[in-house]
Amino acid sequence: MPGVYDFTAQSLAGEQVPLKQFEGQVLLIVNTASACGFTPQYRGLEQLQRELAPRGFAVLGFPCNQFGGQEPGDARQIEQFCESKYDVTFPMFAKIDVNGSHAHPLFNHLKNEKSGLLGSSIKWNFTKFLIDRSGRVVGRYAPTVTPEGLRREIEALL
Repeated sequence: MPGVYDFTAQSLAGEQVPLKQFEGQVLLIVNTASACGFTPQYRGLEQLQRELAPRGFAVLGFPCNQFGGQEPGDARQIEQFCESKYDVTFPMFAKIDVNGSHAHPLFNHLKNEKSGLLGSSIKWNFTKFLIDRSGRVVGRYAPTVTPEGLRREIEALL
């Protein structure tokens, strides 16, 4: 059975990124959107990244346009938005689907490992998956759970 580190994802710049490069780190994997009510969570995600990265933590952002068309831009527009509005430094990946027949294999894995309250499908932007240092999915959090609200769980894994 594959683990998180067995997947590859395309960066916003179009490069293939093996997630193996994050092996041994605690990860928070999030499906993001630029025009969502939860978009201000970028601020909290970036704060976690800046404060906890030296201890072996990384946020991985995956833009998705499947919920209300709230990520309509192309890679350049997404990158420009994230940098100008939230000064995002954590890795951002190319826009993907998280549900359906074209869902990214990583998100199929995450959903299979941790089902949500209403089944395995992701229901909205800013659903969060917490990964321990061994690559195991240890938590799934609804969009309403703020990044700041996850600090205790993240620090326990560090």
